[in-house]
Amino acid sequence: MISGPRGGLAPGASTQDGTTQNSGWHTDPINEVLLRLGADKAGLTAEGAAQRLLDHGPNALPESPPPSVFEIAARQFRSPLIYVLGLAACVSLALGEAKDAAFICGVLIINAIIGTIQESRAEKASQALRQMLTTHASVRRDGQVREINADQVVPGDVIWLESGNRVPADARLLGAHGLETDESLLTGESLPVLKDPLWTGPVDTPLADRRNMVHAGSNVSRGRAQAIVVATGIRSALGSLALDMLAPGSGKPPLVYRMEQFTRLIAISVLSAATIVAIMGSALGGYSVTEMFLFGVALAVSAIPEGLPVALTVALAIGTTRMARRGVIVRRLAAVEGLGSCTLIASDKTGTLTCNELTVREVRLPDGSTYEVVGEGFVPEGRFLRDGRPIEPDEGSRLADLARAVILCNEADLHHADGSWTWRGDPTDVALLTMAYKLGWRRDNSLELHPQVNDIPFEAERQFAASYHRIGASIRVMVKGAPERVLDMCAGPAEAIDNGRNLASDMARQGYRVLAVAEGPAPEGLTDTEVPPQPAALQLLGLVGMIDPLRPGAREAVAAARRAGVDTIMVTGDHPVTALAIARDLGLAESDDEVVTGAEMVVAGDDGLSGLLARARVFARVAPHQKLLIVEAARRAGHFVAVTGDGANDAPALKAANIGVAMGKAGTDVAREAAELVISDDHFATITAGIEEGRIAYDNIRNVIYLLVSTGAAEVVLVALAIINGMPIPLLPVQLLWLNLVTNGIQDVALAFEPGHHDVLRRSPRPPGEPIFNRLMIERTIVGALVIGLVGYGLFHWAIDQGWEPDHARNALLLLMVLFENVHLFNCRSETRSAFVLSPLQSPVLMLGMIAAFSVHVAALYMPWGQLLLSTQPVGAEEWIMLAGLSLLILVAMELHKLSWALRSGAFSSRSA
Repeated sequence: MISGPRGGLAPGASTQDGTTQNSGWHTDPINEVLLRLGADKAGLTAEGAAQRLLDHGPNALPESPPPSVFEIAARQFRSPLIYVLGLAACVSLALGEAKDAAFICGVLIINAIIGTIQESRAEKASQALRQMLTTHASVRRDGQVREINADQVVPGDVIWLESGNRVPADARLLGAHGLETDESLLTGESLPVLKDPLWTGPVDTPLADRRNMVHAGSNVSRGRAQAIVVATGIRSALGSLALDMLAPGSGKPPLVYRMEQFTRLIAISVLSAATIVAIMGSALGGYSVTEMFLFGVALAVSAIPEGLPVALTVALAIGTTRMARRGVIVRRLAAVEGLGSCTLIASDKTGTLTCNELTVREVRLPDGSTYEVVGEGFVPEGRFLRDGRPIEPDEGSRLADLARAVILCNEADLHHADGSWTWRGDPTDVALLTMAYKLGWRRDNSLELHPQVNDIPFEAERQFAASYHRIGASIRVMVKGAPERVLDMCAGPAEAIDNGRNLASDMARQGYRVLAVAEGPAPEGLTDTEVPPQPAALQLLGLVGMIDPLRPGAREAVAAARRAGVDTIMVTGDHPVTALAIARDLGLAESDDEVVTGAEMVVAGDDGLSGLLARARVFARVAPHQKLLIVEAARRAGHFVAVTGDGANDAPALKAANIGVAMGKAGTDVAREAAELVISDDHFATITAGIEEGRIAYDNIRNVIYLLVSTGAAEVVLVALAIINGMPIPLLPVQLLWLNLVTNGIQDVALAFEPGHHDVLRRSPRPPGEPIFNRLMIERTIVGALVIGLVGYGLFHWAIDQGWEPDHARNALLLLMVLFENVHLFNCRSETRSAFVLSPLQSPVLMLGMIAAFSVHVAALYMPWGQLLLSTQPVGAEEWIMLAGLSLLILVAMELHKLSWALRSGAFSSRSA
């Protein structure tokens, strides 16, 4: 059940379609909007607002309540393998084998405790990432403007917005002055959107183009406005995305798929083997049906890897801890190895691959001189380069007029305080300030020297902004705006103006947002009380090219993922030209053919989307529901898909992916709730670390499975040979369980701590359809099981022939099996690398685990409790030497198999090449 607010919408405006629920608000004249809301421009009374709050609920997004400890604990038992073990415990108890049942139940309880502790810690870490600051809103109540908590805003409230505010709810504009909002978290568009309260449009206008609306979750970049709230909470555009996220996810982590396949395989195999052995014992060995039925159950319980749930949980918990150290918070244990198994990363651009901070990257002067501006984001750290070298002082003077103009014609603030930089205002203005600061200019000093006389704010109709300043004895005007508009106001030869247009067009083709900067004379006697005339006779100072820069390390991370065999595609709501420019910088794409737009997806339809996916590296101008279509098409094509994103518009795709990866700092709560993994530092590069740790976790899981299954299969071989040949049962049921749950149980947990090897990121991801038991695992299991089983049977047969008592022979065989497990542990550290090249010192936990397992069994040999429980007895020196020598045979056999596999793999690679 989902708890949370209902949210608010005016009477008569309710709809079940989250994508169109607010469509009517931007189509009607403002008077009709007020009538539908039952409100007016004067705002609400406190009493009326309180009643609406009761009717519509708090203005907050719905969210799943955090799971209780009980729910997390119960989740540990929702595994097919746990079901098999539970059934085996029940059967054992029904047949009077209380010790066997107690062993199994103990393992299940330990597994649940470990899993509950680890998932509780991960959930708390994820909750800590939420922004706990309370958002406020300025509203008019009882004729006065007052500040209230944003969750108290209701439909009909008149809100006041200014630069730097976060919009608390969906609202229709009543009036605005130069209002621009950053809607990137909703639409993926990195540039601010200019708003116009007089605009109206058709019902099907995309959310990003509704110029008379402001939406919850967006930020005011510039200007100020009054607006009337039309939708809150769940009924807002942000709330509809939250509802999509709360729907059950269709993608399962790769480990879940593979463990389900493995569980079915192991259950069928164990049941079949136990049945065959029981039948052979009754038919060929002379055992009674009841005796062999009880032993068949014990053998089945022993052959099932009871230690696997604990070892699997520990391996995932270790992966969780390691990933947390590298900036990846895991919200579900089963998702640890997800990134390591994924074959495709579908990444959002704005805020994920890029900083979501406009940056001036290039400056061109009218004579064609080109300067590169180094540095990322709004922090003014960097410099100007020309032809790859730092500029000389005289070149800096050529840029001085341009820097002065962008500092004076600017409404943003950029300050250094308490050891860090802070900024406020429109991203374009902040980017221009940052550029000027890199040249040594400061806004406060410039305004003190050249006080402002008047200004013309930016408006869409004008496409420019102007600021008038007293410079010396005269007044000069500084202008910035669209190149085509500013160049029309410039004086000079037509050839020079045309050259400016060509320079601007060339920069635009490279994906830059281009602004022209100019300066000129102002009318004599201009004051701050009169409306200034449109500037004229200007002199072009230069062209500025801005782009949302890559996050540090993003290019290297994409390349590292490619080397690891993981493809990356960019999925964004931004313009195709801008997206392609970023993709080129990332090394993702080079040509226009590799870019697909949302409009092209509509034309292609579901059937044609797979073809687009095969050639596209960039999807631009896509809507949130189209991101879902891309994820679903990729999964149909056979990919395990990881989706990264930070905005509310990314949440549905994050939920539908096999693995959702959200940004923790700048990301929305909606996106984090939808994801299995959260990147705490917001660096795309951290995903590479997640890939590495995921693969290490999966390798360790496979190694643990191999250790448990090969030793369990060896016990089946050993017992089957003894029964076929009419010999006494080689190991008692309790001895079999001792091997699986105690000695092996300690070793497999220790094996889960194995550190990664250097070649982890040089391997391709495993094919999505490949089961855990692939060809290599099957071969290794057969070899290991046959060597241990045959040698163990040979020892037991020899001991009986030598006249040893069955208990004496079983005691020696039990010790040999423990020694086999200890030696075999070194084989299990790597599937393909020799045990002799892996230093034991690299894995101290493994060494401690091996020593602990061996010590426990030695204690059982010499202590009364062990002799009573396991029917053991002390072993002489000659037996120790003989058994130790025999146990080394498994090391020799597996080294030969690794060598054989390496030779065959090399031959296969040569032929395929």
